[in-house]
Amino acid sequence: MQKECKRMKKVYFKTFGCRTNQFDTQVMMSKLKDFELTMNEDDADVIMVNSCTVTNGADSSVRAYINGRGRKNPKAKVILAGCGSHSKGESLFADKKVFGVIGHSEKEKINEILKFDKPFYQIGDLKHIDSTIVEEFIGKSRAFIKIQEGCDFRCSYCIIPSVRGDARSHKEEDILLQIEKLASNGFGEFILTGTNVGSYGQDQNSSMAQLLKKMSMIRGVRRIRIGSLEPIQIDDAFKELLTEPWMAKHLHIALQHTSDKMLKLMNRRNEFHSDIKLLEEIASKGYAIGTDYIVGHPGEDDKEWEEAISRVKQLPLTHVHAFSYSKRDNTPSALMRPEINGTITKARHKELTAIIKEKNLHFRKEHALNLEVLIEQGKDKIYHGYDQYFNKIEVNCEEDISSEWITIINATVKGDKNVAIYQ
Repeated sequence: MQKECKRMKKVYFKTFGCRTNQFDTQVMMSKLKDFELTMNEDDADVIMVNSCTVTNGADSSVRAYINGRGRKNPKAKVILAGCGSHSKGESLFADKKVFGVIGHSEKEKINEILKFDKPFYQIGDLKHIDSTIVEEFIGKSRAFIKIQEGCDFRCSYCIIPSVRGDARSHKEEDILLQIEKLASNGFGEFILTGTNVGSYGQDQNSSMAQLLKKMSMIRGVRRIRIGSLEPIQIDDAFKELLTEPWMAKHLHIALQHTSDKMLKLMNRRNEFHSDIKLLEEIASKGYAIGTDYIVGHPGEDDKEWEEAISRVKQLPLTHVHAFSYSKRDNTPSALMRPEINGTITKARHKELTAIIKEKNLHFRKEHALNLEVLIEQGKDKIYHGYDQYFNKIEVNCEEDISSEWITIINATVKGDKNVAIYQ
């Protein structure tokens, strides 16, 4: 009699948080040799939760999922990875909420770790740097490239250095090899990501500008986006690249606030007078500009907010990731007073996002022609993608244009997106 083949156990990945986590998930997926990857949670024997811990909301979402709320398969073993493994992993493991916990340095060992038949807590260290070359991005039309790990900044509110470690760069040759392989597999847009992307190269006698130049010479590279930069990381060498055709016409520059008092309390390295000069210079090159902004940090009284919001109106911003301040244990901001009432924070968040929404609408009206769009997905002849300015566009097309590059000659500008018919 012929022996029956043993069924490979199926692994499902649930990813929370940032693009860095999305890349880390792809690293783990690429390491599955003795397991089958499934995109259907119902079929999973194991669920890998790649967690985020940047805010209380992020922690709550991860915890709710682990506890079964929103999880479709309560019988699967749950393993915790990501930033939350360093901040909440020990307690979740002690409470038997998860079968296992792995830290960032352990994700490349995932194939062997998944074979453990007893509960495990394998947190590793915060000095590791991955060497995995990801050749395919499952379920994606754009490729995320992690170029560095960790952060040397010590912003008062931030827990990330304690769960990601100090800044360290991936090897340039590994980054370029990865891009070559992905480009040869049909990817044309690359998004550089990391914990503090602009710190790339400081430990390797290199720089972001040098890396970008070398990336641009790889056959198949059509557009490069950069996850997020600190204002002080944008130097003259980087500015010289702003007119290159392969640069996405959108930069995300993390300001976090526009009040100098608040920036000081946050232990930030930027100041408004230099920020506005920088952003105006970049905007003059035709760029859309996004930022991160924290609302409701302790000490943000009415006077500071009025100054801050008047300054926001002066800036050429088109996108914003606005965050309501979230107290994180063991950070300096957690001890600061006075705390800001949640109702006030919510109102300020709404005011800020409304201003940027209006700025974005104005920008799109002025930049509705010749939009270069990478189509990401579609259903029932309606497709979605992002143009070079990182504005969302909805495209009606009779043919299947998934993952294709198209040029929209003239888009119709609506409240929250652009729309077009493509023939």
